Amino acid sequence: MPDALRVGVAGLGNVGVGVVRLLRSQSGLLERRCGRILAVAAVSARKRDRDRGIDLSGTRWFDDPRELAADDGIDVVVELIGGSDGMALAVVEAAIAANKSVVTANKAMMAVHGTRLAREAERAGVGLAYEAAVAGGIPIVKALREGLAGNRLDRVYGILNGTCNYILTAMEETGREFDEVLAEAQALGYAEADPGFDVDGIDAAHKLALLTGLAFGRPVEFDSVFVEGIRDVGAIDIEYARELGYRVKLLAIARTTEAGVEQRVHPCLVSTDTPIAHVRGVFNAVVAEGDFVGRTVYEGRGAGEGPTASAVVADLVDFARANGPPAFGVPAASLYATPAVPMENHVGAYYVRLMVIDRPGVMADIAAILRDENVSLESVLQRGRDPGEVVPVILTTHVTVEAGMREALRKIAELEPVVETPLMIRVEPL
Repeated sequence: MPDALRVGVAGLGNVGVGVVRLLRSQSGLLERRCGRILAVAAVSARKRDRDRGIDLSGTRWFDDPRELAADDGIDVVVELIGGSDGMALAVVEAAIAANKSVVTANKAMMAVHGTRLAREAERAGVGLAYEAAVAGGIPIVKALREGLAGNRLDRVYGILNGTCNYILTAMEETGREFDEVLAEAQALGYAEADPGFDVDGIDAAHKLALLTGLAFGRPVEFDSVFVEGIRDVGAIDIEYARELGYRVKLLAIARTTEAGVEQRVHPCLVSTDTPIAHVRGVFNAVVAEGDFVGRTVYEGRGAGEGPTASAVVADLVDFARANGPPAFGVPAASLYATPAVPMENHVGAYYVRLMVIDRPGVMADIAAILRDENVSLESVLQRGRDPGEVVPVILTTHVTVEAGMREALRKIAELEPVVETPLMIRVEPL
């Protein structure tokens, strides 16, 4: 039997503990599937005396994870420290420099440095794997890189942040506003004390950058992702969306166009007829569309100790069997820099909420601005009349260019009867 695969785990938060626990509890199963033992040979974390619920007394401990990464007694380094730079990046660089393969759950680091790290790993003849960095327990990296390798993909999209999906689901089910549901999510542990990384779309954008590189064989470019969060979505918008036959979801979307590749994260109105509209609570889902396979849908838990540890170990299994495939499905030198399409060039339909003083002539002024920017209305909703008071007016448009839509809303916001900044949500045909 081949020698054991000696694993070093850098970072012992929930996921790191989950990885150690899984490797121990499933040791027999993994040995049968890999033909060799997967052994935790060393660990590193900031505090040795913390009670983590697992016995680490017989495991080598490194106070400096960079020393763990360079140690001759380690074959594969698992980086679970987090953060796009700093110690996490230093550990991965040290491991590659020491000719060790790396498994990471670090979407921020991979979204910013992934292409460079993939090149360095290939030059060193080692592997770089990150299944756990995208959608938790859903094996979407392997699905895109291997299961759909015979397809040209033209669109990949999904719900990649469970916190946002929980908040939007709860707002729909209870009619409560964003701030109240966010506080509940924080109390339940679904949202951090500082929730900006999630609710402002950054977390989903990191993951989308990785999926885009995988799906379309292009360098990972986090700075090319358009990002918009869910803070401005109100209960009124979710209710009107329901009336119109939609649900509001924060989607991460990458698709090819004649001009290049779109990468965007923002709230969307999606038809209730689509599978992704029915993904509720903290669950994630990814949809990939290929020329031979058609539409494929993947759903599961996007975070948490168990699902993320499962994804980490899946990568370790690959390294136990061989050196693993290229990080992005093709050698890093073969990644093709397809142009990124600016969001201003996006073409689609829109939902708009205006808060206006109900007086004669307001709608005529709004319609004139939309006409001048080549925006055609599909519907207008206004409940009753309340002359002199502020009322919501809901507009939906036909397909138009985003630049024109933004300019129209800028002009509408300057009208004296419009008392709040207009809210725009894109309508996404899926």
